[in-house]
Amino acid sequence: MPTADIAILGAGAAGLMCARAAAARGLSVILLDQAAAPGGKIPISGGGRANVTNLHMGPAFYFGNQPEFCAYALDRLAPQDVIRMVQAYGISWEERTHGQIFCREPARKLAGCLAEDCARLGCMLLPRRTVRRVVPESGGFRIETGGGTVRARQCVLALGSPAWPQAGGTDAGWRLARALGHAVIPARPVLTPLLMPPDWPLRSLAGISLPVRITSGGQSFEDDLLFTHHGISGPASLKASALWRPGGTVEIDFLPGTARGALLDAPGSGRLLARTLLSRVMPQRLADALLPEDCARRRTAELSRAMRDRLERAVHACVLRPCGAGGLKKAEACAGGVDTRELNPWSMESLLVPGLYVIGEMVDITGQLGGYNLHWAWASGLVAGESIPR
Repeated sequence: MPTADIAILGAGAAGLMCARAAAARGLSVILLDQAAAPGGKIPISGGGRANVTNLHMGPAFYFGNQPEFCAYALDRLAPQDVIRMVQAYGISWEERTHGQIFCREPARKLAGCLAEDCARLGCMLLPRRTVRRVVPESGGFRIETGGGTVRARQCVLALGSPAWPQAGGTDAGWRLARALGHAVIPARPVLTPLLMPPDWPLRSLAGISLPVRITSGGQSFEDDLLFTHHGISGPASLKASALWRPGGTVEIDFLPGTARGALLDAPGSGRLLARTLLSRVMPQRLADALLPEDCARRRTAELSRAMRDRLERAVHACVLRPCGAGGLKKAEACAGGVDTRELNPWSMESLLVPGLYVIGEMVDITGQLGGYNLHWAWASGLVAGESIPR
């Protein structure tokens, strides 16, 4: 029966980071994972290049019942620390829009380097192990798996969330946490396309992509929007989905770099048809779909104040009411998880079960699109790995 100081359930980004930090301190570590190889979603995240972190970091980019819970972990691991880790593994990186940091090489190399680092430090990896039960007992924990029993003095839950099931996401970790007495905030898919009713007015625009400012839940994001046959997608929609709630609306400014009124009042615009003027700054199909019928064929100088206002609202404050969001199969992440009120933010240890730690996607902390969720996995795993007592 394998025994160790620490049993880490889940060998994804959070679990590997935790194992690496704990083993570097001389603790014996067993890593269990249901998959055949460690790394979780790392090899396929970010289009296979892993958006490992973001230069703009802080609790403002996270949400949950207590988003400030992540503040200590984010202070403990800065974006530059993640970049140094990537560089130390001989992996080149690049900065993309909005401060996103990606590997310039296949992300499977990063996953492999982390796993090799853990092995070099003495961690024991037990693949293809489905955890059935975690039982606190005198002196530690008994972990019952499909391949036998493991005992450890401390136990770390790092089994991820049910988002992206085709990449291995399940609610197994949440079920274990509930069985141990923890409250779990129900899952809600985020970072996912927003679906529109079949009769929505912009349904004919599938395939059009452009930069916009989108507002949802009181927050605005500037990024690219993609119209699809079922609604809206692209980075702008995915960011808005994190704050959208059923029954709510999203507001889109299709010309975020242009002040209201500036287009209609520009020199020479008065002699142009409204349709022609808009087609100069956006795709013609979008211009035709946004323009009120009684405005489209009029010269802009002929538009009444009421018409101008309607046109401005259509272009700069187009309100859409989604009928839903893409499910967990479409979601890059999901909100929800183990209630942060039951965890210590300085160690990630359970306040209910001494010696139990919960990290990564399992916690009710979800980041915005752009490397924030992977950074949270690194940061929370590091904090736990450094906090577990010898």
